Amino acid sequence: MSKYCFGVDLGGTTVKIGLFSPEGEVIEKWEIPTRKENDGTNILPDIAKSVLAKMEERGITKESVIGVGIGVPGPVDDAGVVYRAVNLGWGVMNINEVLGGLLDIPVKAANDANVAALGEMWCGGGKGCKDLVLATLGTGVGGGIIVNEKIVTGSKGAGGEIGHMHIVDGEPDACGCGNHGCLEQYASATGIVRLAKRKLASSNEGSVLRSALEKDNLSAKAVFDAVKAGDKIACEIAEEFGMYLGKGFAAVAAVVNPEVFVLGGGVSKAGEILCGYVAKHYEKYVFHGCKNAVFKLATLGNDAGIYGAAKLVLG
Repeated sequence: MSKYCFGVDLGGTTVKIGLFSPEGEVIEKWEIPTRKENDGTNILPDIAKSVLAKMEERGITKESVIGVGIGVPGPVDDAGVVYRAVNLGWGVMNINEVLGGLLDIPVKAANDANVAALGEMWCGGGKGCKDLVLATLGTGVGGGIIVNEKIVTGSKGAGGEIGHMHIVDGEPDACGCGNHGCLEQYASATGIVRLAKRKLASSNEGSVLRSALEKDNLSAKAVFDAVKAGDKIACEIAEEFGMYLGKGFAAVAAVVNPEVFVLGGGVSKAGEILCGYVAKHYEKYVFHGCKNAVFKLATLGNDAGIYGAAKLVLG
């Protein structure tokens, strides 16, 4: 009898679902809307309905399903308890028990960034490694840490939140988390724009980024496009970005000593040039015993979550 598992990536707008073989082959993937009204009470029943409908459509029995893994945007502990998922309207809830009860199939939940890290380890940029750190550089900075093929969860599911490491003293602007000087404020897409605006305000040098600022289309992409074109101001911004992220990674490495740092998220579309700026500063700050870490780009894109969620139930 063929065996299957499902990977679910629960986002604020859509729920991505994948049907997998135990070897990591994605057999089919699809999406359903995330219905957040009424404090998200429809979300898990909608997921259960969609999974059960797919099983019926393909003639898959419950006995042949190893389990359903799910990545959730919030802190989730090893028992599957989510400690508030603000974007979904959820309070404290045991997802393993609730969704497992709806499906009558084993369920395992984890934080979405941690799950994405597991996916990149299994079938993506970190394939072949057992110890990995994933940094998703998007609107914010998400993180996932894998040690000996296992997610570092922490006591309340907040392990791997590298975007909220304190990295700068005296930062006047508040991070979205309420603290000041978080890594996310300098290494995310919005953080890079903040660095660019500050650099342009403090310098009179010419730069193609000035016209981007005037046209209100200054972005992380615009910065790295300018870096590739050799723009001096853009290169200085990239150096500053690399310094903050390299310093943050050096601190993480001293704790978990990963084989590889995988860079994902929208900013990673800048390509290999990104790894160079980060690696240079990482090597400057890191403990000598951790210098062997390499830097790679994520390869699974938006599918990292469903891959990692499937891997959750495979162990």
